Amino acid sequence: MILIALAGVGAGAINAVVGSGTLITFPTLVALGFPPVTATMSNAVGLVAGGVSGTWGYRRELKGQGRLLKWQMPASFLGALVGAWLLLHLPEKVFIQVVPVLLIAALLLVVLGPKIQGWARRRAERSGQAPGHVPPVKLTLLVFGTFAVGIYGGYFTAAQGILLVGVMGALLTESMQRMNAAKNLLSLIVNLVAAVSYTVVAFDRISWLVVLLIAVGSTIGGFLGAHYGRKLSPGVLRAVIVVVGLIGLWRLLTV
Repeated sequence: MILIALAGVGAGAINAVVGSGTLITFPTLVALGFPPVTATMSNAVGLVAGGVSGTWGYRRELKGQGRLLKWQMPASFLGALVGAWLLLHLPEKVFIQVVPVLLIAALLLVVLGPKIQGWARRRAERSGQAPGHVPPVKLTLLVFGTFAVGIYGGYFTAAQGILLVGVMGALLTESMQRMNAAKNLLSLIVNLVAAVSYTVVAFDRISWLVVLLIAVGSTIGGFLGAHYGRKLSPGVLRAVIVVVGLIGLWRLLTV
């Protein structure tokens, strides 16, 4: 119980700052003997509380992002519904085999993000676009990418934050902290949809003691992560994302 609660604190903090806290709680639950599907569903339900605290902690950075979020939020919602359906109807190993590939791709996008953003800014300046302007093609790609990450998050949840930051970093010229705030909100929507779906369809397969422990721990961790994460420079934040992502990749391949 202590280990699960501590894993919840760590997951809540990392989710607020980076968005791959499940890579701590999921392997912990599996290592303690919980079946993978039970671990996935219980973890998703428990981390909703941490998602709320992390999103609230970054509420200032959400201001002015409504123009994009009004498209991204429905995409996350619909993607999460599809992902939750997949978890309940397909063998878990089918999707888990794809996780390392998606995580590597996301980390590459995060690393290349500054160069991609610089190129996007220079192109926007040459074309006379206002800062923050998103052309229709990029908006379409952004919505599609958000929907795809929502499917992933509704199924497995792990590292969806890194994927979201990677997608937004490749398409937008927003600061890392503002993208991180949007990531927290979108991840919360995905986790909430997945949690409700799991609860309605598979209530008896969820460990509610695990849910309680992770919920309490992740709530505390979410506040801590939001408080200290805002103080990190973009370079440090990207470094944290890459380090956590590599650790998560290693754990996924070895647990």
